[in-house]
Amino acid sequence: MGEMAKVGEGAKGQTERKPLKGILKDNGVLIPPTEDIKGLTSRGYGVEAEGGLMLEFYEALYLLSRNIIEVTSGAGDGTVSFQDILDRFRELDENAWVRYIIYRDLRSRGYVVREGFGGVDFRVYERGRYGEGAAKYMVIGVREGKPLRVEELAKTLNNIQGLKKALILAVLNRRGEVVYYSLSKLTF
Repeated sequence: MGEMAKVGEGAKGQTERKPLKGILKDNGVLIPPTEDIKGLTSRGYGVEAEGGLMLEFYEALYLLSRNIIEVTSGAGDGTVSFQDILDRFRELDENAWVRYIIYRDLRSRGYVVREGFGGVDFRVYERGRYGEGAAKYMVIGVREGKPLRVEELAKTLNNIQGLKKALILAVLNRRGEVVYYSLSKLTF
């Protein structure tokens, strides 16, 4: 893993890795260019920006939970917790927790997940295909019991099918599990 600096030899000869440093910003977490960010970008994390690599909040939460990054406020007052980042994310997106859980589930299944567009939460690349072309799947995340407007869903489905992609509805159920539904048009 090129994204983390080596610290030393741990138990059983395994190399321990030091987390990358990130700075909490209003719109995400910035990994400064002083860090080795190539390992993250090659695996589909963040967007290169002038000040380094900008991670979406859900990406930062995922990487923080896996001890790949640690985040500070940038003011020199220590690290920022998972909850602090989630609270900042919730200020911008009432659906923050749902988006994070769906993102985490997709990443844990081996998919590369990027920011969506046009009413879609995520673009999802087939396993092992990131960087070889466009995303195959578009994912809309929703919490179980939250109403969806059928007209908006149908419009999004038309747009996505026009792009030759599959639309997936990811539903976070009451037990905290994500269930995926493939959407398509009913034709007679």
